[in-house]
Amino acid sequence: MVSPADRSRRAALMALAALPLSNREVVSVVGSGARLQGSRTLVAYFSRSGNTRVIAGLIHRSLAADLFEIQPARPYPEDYLATVDQAQQERDSGYQPPLAATISDVARYDTVFLGFPVWGETVPPVIRTFLVTNDLSGKNLIPFTTHGGYGLGNSRSVIACHAPKARLRQGFLMEADQERRTMNRVAGWLDEIKTKG
Repeated sequence: MVSPADRSRRAALMALAALPLSNREVVSVVGSGARLQGSRTLVAYFSRSGNTRVIAGLIHRSLAADLFEIQPARPYPEDYLATVDQAQQERDSGYQPPLAATISDVARYDTVFLGFPVWGETVPPVIRTFLVTNDLSGKNLIPFTTHGGYGLGNSRSVIACHAPKARLRQGFLMEADQERRTMNRVAGWLDEIKTKG
């Protein structure tokens, strides 16, 4: 049974995830966007299901930081399992997908919060692309990650390898596997229906 406190917490998180991010809150990017003036802190994140986006939004609002959503030039499939397959192929081949947009002035930031879900016990391929296309030398790099129950995997060492001159700080880690858990529960329920005829 879900307690009233859990329902309230879940409702608050869903409301935060649903908040639109207006242009004035998005850092300038090559080709489009605007800048939140004066911030020396950037929150850059990739999110598939919204969990990492919620954390990014909280950091952004709490620190009055600039915000940048990392997106591949060609979006990942809507289907969860198709995305898992594609990400595994990209990981295994070392492919770094091109980004939909890039930051035009990363040099202005002292601190970069980097958010992503752990995919296949490592960083998503688009995060590797972000790290190699932005010079984070001398910057405080603070990861915030979500995962589906397997923890960080080798994420920290991948970040250190792809941004070797950044000052990698202790980050934030949270299990947030609602999508996989939902899929497993629905699949189990459907299996029960199939076996009962």
